[in-house]
Amino acid sequence: MSLSLSAARPDEPADAVDGVWLECIECGATFAPFEDVRYTCDDCDGLFEVRYADLPTFDDFEGQGVWRYADALPLEEGVTTQEGATPLYEVPRLEADVGVDALRIKHEGMNPTGSFKDRGMTVGVAVAKELGVDRLACASTGNTSAALAAYGSRGGMETLVLLPAGKVAAGKIAQASLHGARILEVDGNFDACLDIVQELAARGEAYLLNSLNPFRLEGQKTIGLEILEAFRHDYGAFPDRIVLPVGNAGNTSALYKAFRELVQAGELDPDEVPKLTGIQAEGAAPMVEAIENGADEVRRWDEVETRATAIRIGNPVNAPKALPGIRETGGTAIAVSDEEITEAQRDLAGEGIGVEPASAASVAGLRKLRGAGIVDDDERVACLTTGHLLKDPDAAAAAGADPEPVPADTEGVLEHLRN
Repeated sequence: MSLSLSAARPDEPADAVDGVWLECIECGATFAPFEDVRYTCDDCDGLFEVRYADLPTFDDFEGQGVWRYADALPLEEGVTTQEGATPLYEVPRLEADVGVDALRIKHEGMNPTGSFKDRGMTVGVAVAKELGVDRLACASTGNTSAALAAYGSRGGMETLVLLPAGKVAAGKIAQASLHGARILEVDGNFDACLDIVQELAARGEAYLLNSLNPFRLEGQKTIGLEILEAFRHDYGAFPDRIVLPVGNAGNTSALYKAFRELVQAGELDPDEVPKLTGIQAEGAAPMVEAIENGADEVRRWDEVETRATAIRIGNPVNAPKALPGIRETGGTAIAVSDEEITEAQRDLAGEGIGVEPASAASVAGLRKLRGAGIVDDDERVACLTTGHLLKDPDAAAAAGADPEPVPADTEGVLEHLRN
């Protein structure tokens, strides 16, 4: 199955149910969407994408939030807490400092549980109910567990989350705990957690809702649809580039799928598709390595380390979808240091936008690409920030100013301010 922008509109197979089916991106095998639990192809173990016989146009969308785009999703409604419709902030000082024609920040930290993961869970948990499963599970660096716990609770389902011990921000663990998830701390990194969860899913012990699940990515593609609609409204044109942090590469894959479907529907010309530009931390950059080396596959990094915990991932499972997305759109990928990430976090805070470290990687990467002359000064750019500042309050405190002790009287305070 071709993942190119020029791929033909798919023909509806006999397996389709109400115009929806699963299709393997490797061998093209097709399967009914809700008949059995599947995550990868029965024939070749390739990744799935959800396919549609009828692809909507912009005129078909109505309402607000993720379910505004129901015509582009596998179900008409989800298990919802009113996710989506996140702000696309203007940042005039940062825009001028970076030196691009337009810069907007798509702040996914303004979703109900504070990250973009809510978009995937509103769809994924609804599909789980459609399939009749009763236990949900994920491996997580934090945000996935918070979202799954909230949406699993909303849907009245048991939730199991596996986290790398000592590697997840306290704010995220607190969310999963309060929403009633069973939290298992694994003596290993995120990729070890995902290996275990995939094995549990293969044994039928739980329904996997990591981004390996193709239905979850359907919800995440609405990020791209919102960005396109907002840019067209504000500028009369689509963005030239979308810069986003990369962990498991689910958002890169999801946005690319959204754009391919719009091309197939005749709503977007191939040369209007934004350049997908992925940013990773230097200590966890297997996607960047593959792009720089022109490789068709990502080499797994067994040892990863960065203060940007949400993207501390060494084996991005969606790389087979994301690599074509970056290359076909004319994008690129680059790694940034933890220091550059913290600087960008402060820059965003200076515009009143609070994000966790991984989110700031997009702005750090844009600044680095602009300095290298890879991003032009006439480009209109959207940077995706994926999680809220309060997801990792310790990192925020470390990046911010220290409290200043003062006496307990007004004159003492004024004297301190004068010095």
